[in-house]
This record gives sequence, C-alpha cells and structure tokens, in this order.
Amino acid sequence: MPRTFTRIIVPSLVGLLLTGLAAVGVAGLLDIKLPFQTRTVDRSQPVLLKSIEELSEYHAAVGNFEVVIDDAKDVDFLPDFVAGERSLFVAAGTVDAYVDFSGLAHGDLTVSEDGKSATIRLPKAKLAKPNLDQKRTYLFSKERGVINRLGDAMSTDSQQALYVKAEDKLSAAAKESGLTEQADKNTRAILARMFQAMGMTLTFIEGDPE
Repeated sequence: MPRTFTRIIVPSLVGLLLTGLAAVGVAGLLDIKLPFQTRTVDRSQPVLLKSIEELSEYHAAVGNFEVVIDDAKDVDFLPDFVAGERSLFVAAGTVDAYVDFSGLAHGDLTVSEDGKSATIRLPKAKLAKPNLDQKRTYLFSKERGVINRLGDAMSTDSQQALYVKAEDKLSAAAKESGLTEQADKNTRAILARMFQAMGMTLTFIEGDPE
C-alpha cells in the first residue's frame, strides 16, 4: 500500500472511531437512546387479589430439605440411545409444621377460678405442603433417545411431573424427620411462656377428651 494512501486511511479510521466513541458518550450524557439496542419490556398483567383467608395456625417448626430425583423411562427391547429418557432433577425447599388452634374444642382450655392456672389440650401438629425454592430447584440433566428427541420437537417439554414427584418426596422426608414432634414441643414452650408472663401456670393434658 502506498504511503500516501496509508496516511489517508489510518487517520480516517481513527477519526471514525473517535467520532463513534464521542457519539456514545454524548448519547449517554443526554440520555439519548441509540438504535438497535436490546431492551426488556415487562407486559405482565397486574396481580389480582383472589381472596384473603384468616389463619389460626401457629407455624412452630420448619424443615429444610433437598433431594436429587433420578427419573428414568425405559422402553422394553430397545436400547436407551434409541428410545427412553432419563432426567436428573434437583429439588430444594421447606416444609412447615404447624398447630391449628381452630381445632380446639369446647373444654380443651380451662382456667382456674383464681385465675392463677390453666389447662389445655392441644391438637397435634400437622405438615404443610412443601414450598419449593425456585432458585435452588432445577433440571440438572436430561438424556433422551432418538425417538424421544424427535417427539420432543413436536411437543412442549413439561417438568410438572418432576415438580410433583419432588413435593411428594419432600413430604415423605418431613414425615420421617420428627418435624411434627418438634413443632408440638415448640408450641408448648411458647404457650407456657405466654401464660407465665400473665402470672399463670399452664398444664398440658394428653390424649383425646373423654
């Protein structure tokens, strides 16, 4: 390339670059939107309040659980690379244990005549529905045979079955964890402190009413 041509081209390129940078800087200072920029538009509908429910539950304990679901679907007489699929699904969430005070029947709570003591028969703690943590729940991997991949191209991939299975497993784990027993213990402790603050002694009655 001749030197004269090089002397013309190089300054021109530098000038264009500086002009572009200057335009971007000016646009930023003046809050001018440059063309062809990607932007995110939230067109979600407003949140609708469907109902308000009164709660009489004391959530006394919460368990944190995590499980890896290995879900496989095999097809008889066909190897996995031809037909079938296998999914590894990581699920994490919490399960609350609560005592429903609306279950208190007539006579379950009695107060002495002098107001210095009381007796109470509490309902047993129950387990709430698992609450999956969406930030820690995800599909780790999915392997599919050739036939399944062709079928997926013509259908919408749904992970609903995996979410349902994850909730079932978290519920089963919560039942075996002793979470309800801990909730019963915590509820008694908080009620005893509340009555003690009122200058009363609280006694818990075991078993069902006669």
